[in-house]
Amino acid sequence: MVLLLISWTIALWPHLSNAITLSHADAQRIGKKIWQNECNGTISGLTAWNQGEDFASLGIGHFIWYPKGRRGPFEESFPKVVSFISKRGAKLPTLLLRGVEQSCPWNSRAEFSRAQHTVEMNQLRQFLVDTIDLQAEFLIARLEGALPKMLAEAAPADRANVQQQFERLARTPHGCYALVDYVNFKGEGVLHTERYQGQGWGLLQVLESMHGTSDAAAVDEFSSAAKAILTRRVHNAP
Repeated sequence: MVLLLISWTIALWPHLSNAITLSHADAQRIGKKIWQNECNGTISGLTAWNQGEDFASLGIGHFIWYPKGRRGPFEESFPKVVSFISKRGAKLPTLLLRGVEQSCPWNSRAEFSRAQHTVEMNQLRQFLVDTIDLQAEFLIARLEGALPKMLAEAAPADRANVQQQFERLARTPHGCYALVDYVNFKGEGVLHTERYQGQGWGLLQVLESMHGTSDAAAVDEFSSAAKAILTRRVHNAP
């Protein structure tokens, strides 16, 4: 069985050494669950350009792809996904063979909409369907970098608990899914620009509000904590 092994160490915390170990089947299940939740499990949902936005949102993680010369407040992630998938040996469609730095070939939502039934769009969708597992592995790999950032941002007295809560969740596929999904769509919670009335709503804030020790109860506790944090965000919003 192919194992996805992600490990990290950080000099500031010499005792921080952990690994998320998932089978290929687990990664596939996580990818399909995110696909179902975020794209309704549809192939067409893997390629979107939302009203009022200046970029395409592709794949299970709504990975952002900007047209040439465009940049916005959000990090462009689709080229990184393509690079990650390519290094894993997956075949790229012709549209993506121009290099990882290439820009989105559609310059507007209108152009993107007109291209819905083109050969290029169909090939792109098939590529995204065929690499659901690798997209999930990319999201898990991105999660790898979240814990050190969160520990750096957390108050010293809270760091041990944040790490403990992260590890409780990371030990099971369901918990790993919860971490991946939340950090991908709500962020790590380390940016001071992402605060309402001084309070964040990212993964860090959810983990800080958890204090349990049972692995069996970790996902339910995470769900309750996340709901409370997001409710607070709504109340604090200007």
